[in-house]
Amino acid sequence: MAFEELLNEAGGMGKFQILQLFLVLPPVMILACHILLENFTAAIPGHRCWVHILDNDTIIYIPLDSNLKPEKCRRFLHPQWQLLHLSGTFPNVTDLDTEPCVDGWVYDQSFFSSTIVTEWDLVCDYQFQKSVAQFLFLAGMLVGGLIYGHFSDRFGRKLILRWCLLQLAISGTCTAFAPTFLIYCLLRFWSGCSAAVIITNNWMLTIEWTRSQSKAMVIALITSAISIGQIILGGLAFAFREWRTLQLVISIPFFVFFVSSRWLVESARWLIITNKPEEGLKELKKVAHRNGIKMMKATMQEELEAARTKTTLFDLFRTPILRRRMCLLSFVSIIPFYGIFINLQYFGSNIFLFQVIFGALTALARYLALLSLNHVGRRPSQMFFMYLLGLSILCNTFVPQGERRLDFGERKCLFPFLRDYINHICQKSEDAIWSLLCLGVLYQLW
Repeated sequence: MAFEELLNEAGGMGKFQILQLFLVLPPVMILACHILLENFTAAIPGHRCWVHILDNDTIIYIPLDSNLKPEKCRRFLHPQWQLLHLSGTFPNVTDLDTEPCVDGWVYDQSFFSSTIVTEWDLVCDYQFQKSVAQFLFLAGMLVGGLIYGHFSDRFGRKLILRWCLLQLAISGTCTAFAPTFLIYCLLRFWSGCSAAVIITNNWMLTIEWTRSQSKAMVIALITSAISIGQIILGGLAFAFREWRTLQLVISIPFFVFFVSSRWLVESARWLIITNKPEEGLKELKKVAHRNGIKMMKATMQEELEAARTKTTLFDLFRTPILRRRMCLLSFVSIIPFYGIFINLQYFGSNIFLFQVIFGALTALARYLALLSLNHVGRRPSQMFFMYLLGLSILCNTFVPQGERRLDFGERKCLFPFLRDYINHICQKSEDAIWSLLCLGVLYQLW
């Protein structure tokens, strides 16, 4: 009798596992809000240069771009009073002297009352700093995953999980009061260090207590919690348009999650691997009791000793086939996900609706994945969904940016459209690279 069979004897999917899921899913939902938070707190609203004079007629101060809208990053060096007398005509003003927005910017507050972009003027020449903030959070997830992942194997899943919940609660709350952009970035990095571990340890504390027949369903539920978190984020961002308030709203609940995590049960698998069979026996008895099952202590002790094995992180990379699959799936699956979901503002103006729609679509996809896993199998399902991912990104490459419409009733409209279409393909060729990488995984899996 292996450990899996011993777990089935204790109840591989009963009241205890349901309670574990009840404690695990809410933190995962709100954590999804933290990961995608800068879709809203770092949104770039419409903006133009600020001028000293109260300007009701911006045309004399701000040049127009190709879409006949005020330029975002330039203003006239001197007021162009002659433009006031023009009605409905827009002459060529490219020869007029302009200068950067030396006095700051005026921001459109119709969607967001404030973001980190408007607070610290992260636009025009400083717009790259927004990406720096996102990069540091994701870098924190990488660093935290490596460090706390090792600590989880050494000190236990539950202990490190509780520490990371408290860490995210403190760092997220402090971020809402960050006085400078530098402090904001440091706090986001600190938050990222705990984010990846909260997902993985919650995952392990559930999966390692679940029988093999139910693991696909449990994984689907946990990943669906991320989708529900996306939907929740869309609603919260719509309700709280000020970035500090939104940051605070999704950080405070982690203090509650830290308290409730004390009722989680440590993984018996980890206790066995770390030469703590007596504690593993105790936890198994607790699980069996909650599931209403009685087990013989002698039999449990014997099987716990037989199931004890010692593994390390390097075991994932010792076998060539497993090493190749780990690298490919980790690299190709994650990058397109974050590349799409942390840049929702580029899909359209109603970012709140897009966030909800994306959450609903991913929830549906994860339900379909569960059906596929149960009826088709792991490998064919992975190949099929990787193919859809690569194909969708490849198709997205050939969709022109912006809300262009073809009006065939107007003459000569097709040729400018095709010109912009080809330019878009050339500018977005890097999307094709990612799609080909995703499709390339199919060969490796095959």
